[in-house]
Amino acid sequence: MRTLAIECATEACSIALSDGDHLVAADHRVLGRGHAEHLVPMIASLPGRGRAERIMVSLGPGSFTGVRIGMAVANALAIAWGAEVTGYPTLDLVAAMALAGEPADRLTVCMAGGHGEWFVQDFGPAGEPLTPLASLTPDAARNRGAAHAIAGTRAAELAELLGTGFSARPMLPDARHASLLRAASFTDTIAPIYGRGPDARLPA
Repeated sequence: MRTLAIECATEACSIALSDGDHLVAADHRVLGRGHAEHLVPMIASLPGRGRAERIMVSLGPGSFTGVRIGMAVANALAIAWGAEVTGYPTLDLVAAMALAGEPADRLTVCMAGGHGEWFVQDFGPAGEPLTPLASLTPDAARNRGAAHAIAGTRAAELAELLGTGFSARPMLPDARHASLLRAASFTDTIAPIYGRGPDARLPA
């Protein structure tokens, strides 16, 4: 089965086309902004214009715009191609990538969130979530504590706050590694994972 993976929940925008266990082609770009302009042309440049029977897309948490763009494109392509679409949490992918590179009994993923906060979550040796996702200020993340191994875009900052004995593995999610995800990470419910409450408030 051909599978297209889409990951654009962070400043990185990446796609990967695989056929079974074989990676056909992939693209990974650190854009910061501009996912909407780049994602569809990136997919179109893949062999067969990226057409696949299955689409995997990141649900966040991360950039509000990036998450929504990824889901919109995945849903549109699923309709056009008659493909199935499944979603996965971004932090699950970061954990899977980090543990594949260097196994650990416990791993903390720390990613940039909104308004200066960080998304923090602990994972076990098989990439299984051990704690709920939390959006915390840096001080709150330090007080929360972490596993000795920390991965993600804010791994170095959290390790520095915690002091000696913590190792940082700075990394961005990459769609080409989506095959590392556990089956339990996937869901047929394609809805964003925000990781924090809305900024807007209804009038009293």
